[in-house]
Amino acid sequence: MSFGDPNNPYGQQGQGQQPGQQPGYGYPQQAPQGVPQQGYGYPAAPPVSPYGGYPGAAMVMPGGVKAARVILWILGVLQVLIGIVMALAGGWFADQLSNSSEFENTDGAAAAVTGVFVVLGIIFAAFGIWAIMMAVKSATGGNGIRISAIVYGSLSTLGSLVNLLGGNVFALVSLALGILIIVFYAKSDAAAWFNRNKQQY
Repeated sequence: MSFGDPNNPYGQQGQGQQPGQQPGYGYPQQAPQGVPQQGYGYPAAPPVSPYGGYPGAAMVMPGGVKAARVILWILGVLQVLIGIVMALAGGWFADQLSNSSEFENTDGAAAAVTGVFVVLGIIFAAFGIWAIMMAVKSATGGNGIRISAIVYGSLSTLGSLVNLLGGNVFALVSLALGILIIVFYAKSDAAAWFNRNKQQY
């Protein structure tokens, strides 16, 4: 057998190819330097986090949650202030009623008025504190905070609807804010944010 035979596939190995170039079969050829490798033998790129970066990187609070936190802060502070004003107003009305000579048994009526205003003031203040706590915990809390915020938004929306049916047009503002809280905390990116560490509550 002659290695010079042109019909011999082994004798002409490398003929017609540039030095250092391998045949077209066998292992895949390496890509030029700077070009990403493809094919088998190379790990796939890690999945990208919905907030940018890769798993393990610090997550960024979604814009919807940030906006809902601002709404909670506003509603919370206003409700606490309204609760304090209502409690003080109850005492003022009670004093005015007890000093009036137009009604009999003014002491009992004054106590009833004071009690009603104080109870309403406590309810408003409690809702305000609830909103403020959720706004604070939205930065570090878990899924329980998210659910609590949705419940708060639902109650706020329901109360606004009742006031709106009673003719209070200003309830449209609180109605819109309550709906926004529900929408922002119910979104998938909010769920991912609050579930980033299930050991936090």
